[in-house]
Amino acid sequence: MAPKHRVIIDTDPGVDDILAILLALSADPEELQVELISVTYGNVEVEKCLRNVVTLFHQVELEMAWRKSRGRPERFEVLKKIKPMVAVGAPEPLGDQLMMADYFHGIDGLGGTHETHPHLTPSETWRNMFIDENDAVEEGERLFTPSRIPAHEEILRLLRENEPDTFTIVAIGPLTNLALAAAEDTETFLRVKEVVVMGGAVGVPGNVTPVAEFNTFADSIAAARVYALTSPKPKTTMPPDPPSPPGMDPSQSPPPFLSPYPEKLSRQLQVTLFALDITTTHWLRRGPYNNLIKPLLVQKSPLSEWVTAFLHSTFTKMESLHTGHEGDNVGLSLHDPLCIWYLISQSHPEYTMTLSKAEDIRVETSGQWTRGMCVTDGRDRKRFDEEEEIGGKDAGEVVGDSGGWLRRGSGNRIRRAVVSPGRDVFGVEMCKRIFGLV
Repeated sequence: MAPKHRVIIDTDPGVDDILAILLALSADPEELQVELISVTYGNVEVEKCLRNVVTLFHQVELEMAWRKSRGRPERFEVLKKIKPMVAVGAPEPLGDQLMMADYFHGIDGLGGTHETHPHLTPSETWRNMFIDENDAVEEGERLFTPSRIPAHEEILRLLRENEPDTFTIVAIGPLTNLALAAAEDTETFLRVKEVVVMGGAVGVPGNVTPVAEFNTFADSIAAARVYALTSPKPKTTMPPDPPSPPGMDPSQSPPPFLSPYPEKLSRQLQVTLFALDITTTHWLRRGPYNNLIKPLLVQKSPLSEWVTAFLHSTFTKMESLHTGHEGDNVGLSLHDPLCIWYLISQSHPEYTMTLSKAEDIRVETSGQWTRGMCVTDGRDRKRFDEEEEIGGKDAGEVVGDSGGWLRRGSGNRIRRAVVSPGRDVFGVEMCKRIFGLV
């Protein structure tokens, strides 16, 4: 049976990114199939993010062997169907200053486990996989296929070689890779079925500034450009070009990734947003996790040892940063895994999520204090079609409508996850799937 979703995961691992990828790889093959993991910078530098992906596959391989040696189902059945490609993407944002979240995720993105638990990290020879076609590891010995072309080009290749609406992109890091793909070949990028984004804070405070969520803040220009493709008229919400770098002639043409989109496009991009508004309500608590994982640690499950190592560091960090997080009640918000759960839950009606109607959500790219802010229009004002006239003037010229917020033909069209009936049980359900306890 064909999978319900063929998936590209764009990621910057990161603790919750790793949990999201593990959840995807532990899904039933009929639920989803991961075909590309495109890596970007974000929580840490792109090379460290790549190391974390390689380490994940190393641990999954050890876990499958451990389970087989004990006569247990090996799990991770999707990896027996296809070996996902892993491609390295953008090392920095399009125009914003590079910022990372290593203060939370640790210097290596996984709470420092590469130093504290070096026996859990694969040999450094993994670097050769992405450089040398004749690297020492045979193709048949890996659970993934390393790519030697940029991640955004791999995204375009998959979209180009398959029918429209074949792939869903789950974007759980800064949107730089997606923005690069959209700029290079907009029509090919629009062949994607849906882009599921973890990002933004719409009606709640941000987590990196008072108004901005990290992924959106990390490359606000990329987010704004991707979201503009949801608009009937993308130029109405495209961000202004950032200032030219020192020493560059301002009259020179902008780089290709900042060029305007074509005037007419064949379709609008479908974006489903998982903002902090919903992701921060889904927790994995220390107490329930420890109770669930203890038997596996006693039995020396490799995957449980690795995950527990970086979650222990993360729970400790949460306890030091936030009030109300103490003892067994310390929790990690499951931002990124929720995007994967959205796809899996479509096969389980009891967990189906509720989405909003299309909203005009725009990203601020140039504010002194508001970079990365998700802006919506809460005014009690009438909306008008482009052809309507008000007081003898076309709606496009209406005083007080700076930015075209009141025109139905302008603005973005983004669906947002607003209700999840499984939020109180998701953390435990996720772990049961990852560790084969269901």
